[in-house]
Amino acid sequence: MALLPATASAGSAAPATLPAAARTDAPYPDPLPITGQQIIHDPTVLRLKSGQYVAYSTGGVIGARLSRDLRHWDDAGNAFGEPPSWWYEYNGTGDPWAPDLSYRAGRYWLYYAVSSWGTNHSAIGVATSPSGLPGTWTDHGKVFTSETTDSWNAIDPSIIQADGRLWMTFGSYWTGIRMVELDPRTGKARAGATVHHLATRPDAPYAVEGPSLVKHGRYYYLFASYDACCAGVNSTYKIRVGRSTAITGPYTDSTGKPLLDGGGDLLLAGHGRYVGTGGESVFRTRGQDWLAYHYYDADDSGTPKLGLNRLGWTKNGWPEVF
Repeated sequence: MALLPATASAGSAAPATLPAAARTDAPYPDPLPITGQQIIHDPTVLRLKSGQYVAYSTGGVIGARLSRDLRHWDDAGNAFGEPPSWWYEYNGTGDPWAPDLSYRAGRYWLYYAVSSWGTNHSAIGVATSPSGLPGTWTDHGKVFTSETTDSWNAIDPSIIQADGRLWMTFGSYWTGIRMVELDPRTGKARAGATVHHLATRPDAPYAVEGPSLVKHGRYYYLFASYDACCAGVNSTYKIRVGRSTAITGPYTDSTGKPLLDGGGDLLLAGHGRYVGTGGESVFRTRGQDWLAYHYYDADDSGTPKLGLNRLGWTKNGWPEVF
């Protein structure tokens, strides 16, 4: 979901009868028309207790947008007034990537990554807020880190609660998508936590990243961005998905192919002016699931903008966008 290393060495609705992977001839739906501040990258969206929607994103010190109706968005500054000092251990500009927003235990939790392009010397941090609004966040430091000796990259966090436990998926390129268990009290990785492997590609640079994990029915669904981000109209990002009955996997697509072997049903790809769809997250509001993502607007010099589509589920339990 982030402005990610390009290589590892340098990462309800009406049902349908066929899974996403089989709908190769169907056109992809355009995103919901929106107004106001549309520029965004790697959005995470949530409806706050105040009734407002907030979208946090890569850019600035975690850029913020606010909306009352998901259709008109206003610039709301940044989550933080200035970068916490420890961010500079991971890049020289204190630039955070790919936030994830959730609500738990009476507080809003904002996870994010700090890194530099082309390295897995990276860290995921966490902050909390009573309201979820920009300017109200207290940073709590590092959640999980990776170094150049590791075979994974600690960026692109996504949080999910499952069976009374708290989990974080993360990852980019290197060996793809990983998962660790968190301590629900601190929101940080448990000491000595196993690093589970959820998805990868068969060949270098293992171009899969930006996970988002949700539960629907009896399955956990792993959404991820495949191929190349962050190249404007030359981006090839697309969103794929697999599922599992167990939070730690194995995840497979609708043909049974494991995501650890490069599987994944194609959910959304670029079409028309909407190039490089990815950096996705899934949220639920007023009984409706939504997919949030960025695309590069081919009619506006490749500017990254907010995409929102309703997310439905087929009778076979696979997601599709509307």
